[in-house]
Amino acid sequence: MSDSLCELSAVEAAHLIRARSVSPVDLVRAALERAERLQPVLNCFITLCGERAMAEARRAEAALMRGDAVGMLHGLPFTVKDLVNTEGVRTTFGAVPFGENVPAEDAVAVARLREQGAILIGKTTTPEFGSKSMTDSPLFGRTRNPWNLERTCGGSSGGAAAATAAGITALAVATDGGGSTRIPAACNGVVGLKQSIGAIPHSQAQDAIGNQTYVTPTTRTVADTRLMMAAMAGPHSCDPWSLGAPKADYASAAANPDALRGKRIRYCAAPPGRPVDADVRRLFEAALARLEGLGAEMEAFDGAGFDVEPIWRVINHTVWRARFLPLIAEAPDAYSPTFQRQIASAAQFSAQQYQEAMFARTTLYRKVQALFDQADLLVMPTMSRTALPLGADIFDSIVIDGRAYDDIRAHWYPWTMLFNLTGHPAISVPCGLAQDGLPVGLQLVAPWHADPDLLHAAEAFEQACAPLPRVPVIAQG
Repeated sequence: MSDSLCELSAVEAAHLIRARSVSPVDLVRAALERAERLQPVLNCFITLCGERAMAEARRAEAALMRGDAVGMLHGLPFTVKDLVNTEGVRTTFGAVPFGENVPAEDAVAVARLREQGAILIGKTTTPEFGSKSMTDSPLFGRTRNPWNLERTCGGSSGGAAAATAAGITALAVATDGGGSTRIPAACNGVVGLKQSIGAIPHSQAQDAIGNQTYVTPTTRTVADTRLMMAAMAGPHSCDPWSLGAPKADYASAAANPDALRGKRIRYCAAPPGRPVDADVRRLFEAALARLEGLGAEMEAFDGAGFDVEPIWRVINHTVWRARFLPLIAEAPDAYSPTFQRQIASAAQFSAQQYQEAMFARTTLYRKVQALFDQADLLVMPTMSRTALPLGADIFDSIVIDGRAYDDIRAHWYPWTMLFNLTGHPAISVPCGLAQDGLPVGLQLVAPWHADPDLLHAAEAFEQACAPLPRVPVIAQG
């Protein structure tokens, strides 16, 4: 019974709770039991808050029994990435010096989920301050991929994606600064949305005006992502980008199998000079055929001018240096060599180079906008190959079709950083398994504030695909 509860989608569980067919107490207990059972295998949590979660579940059940009005997520367990503040629950940022940090308040996105009745069961692992696309840290070690324990779960929201894929909860809060939601979503065969800039307020962004980072949903189904968006989205005074975001009805819109009919889709496998693994290319071409079969009008674009990693790195690493160099100076032995190397690398960038990169960011935005003059959606592989071996580092080379390439960011996920810079909504959905048995993701992108349309298109694609098989770490007990 416990495992069957964990395998419910959030939409299904919410319906059963309202019908009093499933108890919040049983649902939260099942999530905690699975988390505790799989933690020694996956290492996807830095903190579990079982006692607090069970107390909230009992209060949620009592409210149902009294007939109280309840929120749309009443009694549903969820997890939060350890970069995102949670009131009264340890939030370490994956960093040793913050191992006992306990925030005084929730991030806005978390507060909104809790206001709708969701119950936090724990904080999921992230590398130090979300600084790379693998999930490991001197604080907790390595997080493993539930499809293959010898592969990385991706990052930096690796714990969130691994826990979601493993069925611990249906709902997870992640973050995305260059692909950190979509990369692990692709690696773990789940759904990862980076919404339009401002769609979900980011209350922890230190540079709210120049922000390129997002607090995001991770789920197993697009319908569950819509449910999270319904709770999390909307303006808040902490985030200037959120103030102009249009109101959208995410929860009530039913899935429409014709959502892609007549849609103009422009697609590209990779920017010029960037490789794509033959297995990923095969699954990408099959996905394009499926989109066309759903009624979409397909047209290729060449990807020229979208080699964005150098631009992203100037902006991102300069921000990191401003934020983290004082911390490293205080406790240089507490941070990993990889984290320190990334911060040190930003010393080469001048203020002029930073501003030139910001000019280039605007140029990229306008270039993407021009594509949407002839398209409703853009489509590309989320990543150029499946999950890397466990223990891979961001400064290692990457092997694609037997050839080694330097610069993992530029070669493994050339398409994710672009949309952090431009603000367009982008979602990774599973599109099949490669021959190594690991999931492959398809990225769909829409115009600014067309998040509902993007989710409808992704859901239509999702429903046309054969579901992925049972995750091996679960199938093996």
